[in-house]
Amino acid sequence: MTHVLRLDATIKSDGSVSKQLTDRISERFSKAGAAITSRDLSAGISMIDGAWMGAVFTPADQRSAEQAKIAAESDAYLAELQAADVILLGLPIYNFAVPAQVKSWFDHVARQGVTFEYTETGPRGLLSGKRAIVAMSSGGTTLGSDIDFASGWVRHMFGFMGITDVEFIAADNMAVAAEESLHAAFDAADKLAA
Repeated sequence: MTHVLRLDATIKSDGSVSKQLTDRISERFSKAGAAITSRDLSAGISMIDGAWMGAVFTPADQRSAEQAKIAAESDAYLAELQAADVILLGLPIYNFAVPAQVKSWFDHVARQGVTFEYTETGPRGLLSGKRAIVAMSSGGTTLGSDIDFASGWVRHMFGFMGITDVEFIAADNMAVAAEESLHAAFDAADKLAA
């Protein structure tokens, strides 16, 4: 059975285009028999700091009670990512880049020795064999344009961890051509292999 990790990051309570896309794609996978684990990153995700670094780089059986508490959030994100076959990321574009909560999630899961390692020939991702689908929405940032500072970074971060099968479904330029953009994104989502 395929296991999908769905991550939503929108701060909109209603009318989110990225959430409409992740809803549609999730439904497609569910109908194909996939198990879905959902996490709303906008509900709260901590930023990493020095205490976090000390906690996660201490072996689990040697952590203090405080370190175990600090590491628990990050370890939960990591376990969800490791268990998933497909990562479905709802990516609204805020000010030409990823929302802060998406950056924080990647900070939690990009962990040396767990999701990547350094070798004599450079970094090597440890999560190969997974697939990522990014449901991107934006008011005026076209996917892959000179002002799109999000999609390349997200593709790089997934690839850094070994996830090189990354596909974007984009409802971009919603401020200019909402109906056409949303229709094209829904059409692309409906053609995804589940």
